[in-house]
Amino acid sequence: MFGLSALSCLSPISGQAPTRLLIGAAQAEDELGREVGTQLQNAQSALSSHQPAKALEFVNAADAVAGKSDYESYVIAQMRAAAASQAGNVPVALKAYETLIRNSRTTPAARQQMLMAQASLAYGARDYASAANAASRYLKEVGPNQQMQTLLLQCHYLQQDWKGTVEAGRAMLAADRKAGQIPAENQLQMLAAAYDQLHDTAGKTGIYVKLVKYHARPQYWQMLIHDLTTDHSLTPRMVFNLQRLRLATGLLTSPAEFQDMAERAVQMELPQLALNLLDEGYARHLLGTGTGAEAQAHFRAFVAQRAAEARTSLPAMVEKAKTSTEAGPSLTAGYNLVLNGQVDQGLALMQQGLGKQPHQPDLARLSLGMAMMDAGRRTEALQLFSSMDGEGTANNLAQLWAVQLSARPSH
Repeated sequence: MFGLSALSCLSPISGQAPTRLLIGAAQAEDELGREVGTQLQNAQSALSSHQPAKALEFVNAADAVAGKSDYESYVIAQMRAAAASQAGNVPVALKAYETLIRNSRTTPAARQQMLMAQASLAYGARDYASAANAASRYLKEVGPNQQMQTLLLQCHYLQQDWKGTVEAGRAMLAADRKAGQIPAENQLQMLAAAYDQLHDTAGKTGIYVKLVKYHARPQYWQMLIHDLTTDHSLTPRMVFNLQRLRLATGLLTSPAEFQDMAERAVQMELPQLALNLLDEGYARHLLGTGTGAEAQAHFRAFVAQRAAEARTSLPAMVEKAKTSTEAGPSLTAGYNLVLNGQVDQGLALMQQGLGKQPHQPDLARLSLGMAMMDAGRRTEALQLFSSMDGEGTANNLAQLWAVQLSARPSH
């Protein structure tokens, strides 16, 4: 009779050296009959001599023996998986693995190994549906694994299953975030392409933010800024924040855009910020020259007057904000305090505003970060922006500001 130790089944896993399969839980009565054992021993010898096709013949001969025990059938399936894998007979190998995976004799460790082998074999044979199924089962049963996550993402992508690509990609990003790992550039590219195919602008923008953050390349910045600029669904405050980002990155150079940005700041009741931005335009020689110089000077004078009026009414604005149950007055008054040199008091008032449940909490946090940045509190602003890693335009802009501040030398 042949015991369990008589056989050594090998299975190649993509990207790894052949790995010994873990044979299922053995019982004292588990033995191979002479006829089955002889055929499988011949198969093992053929495998050792790199004759997998011959090994499969011996395996089939063993399988043809009548009256086999469950144990014998199990070991035959193991040898068939090993021989078929080495022979490149993927359909037979996948079927054998499926038999083993479903068998109660297979230990959890062996099942995990077999699922990985099954996924890798199917992927190599371009059977992406089978590969995706095996990879999904592995991730569900075992947990995050970068090799299986990448394989699953590629399977959906190569089948042009854009929804499946997005679903796999989101799970991959969540696992990377939990593990503190940086998402791979090619994975993000596939995910961005999938969102594009689904015409999901917000999803695509969120991925380009991550490409800019983790794999900064000029083309990612250009694509991202273009998509944000042409997004007509942005609220006026989001447009204003985008304009400021474009200014910081050297992409806002039109005098008309400068005036539009300043007008938005005035409408947000931040005239001093509008004046500061106009003065930056003059310092860069983007304003005050050419045929529009006179009109620009008149507009600056108007904004300066509004800023002076705001300074005069600021104490009353602050007192009103402190007693208001709404978040807006505290955020606006606090920002005005910061812009007028009362930084600590202003930031504290804005923090109080955040505690009053603003209607758009992410936008409120973005405004606080901008106030910190305008006050020269670069480190605090960077910490706040970096913590805003959720979804949505406000979080996207915060992440881009974090990238910008990280790249900008401190003074």
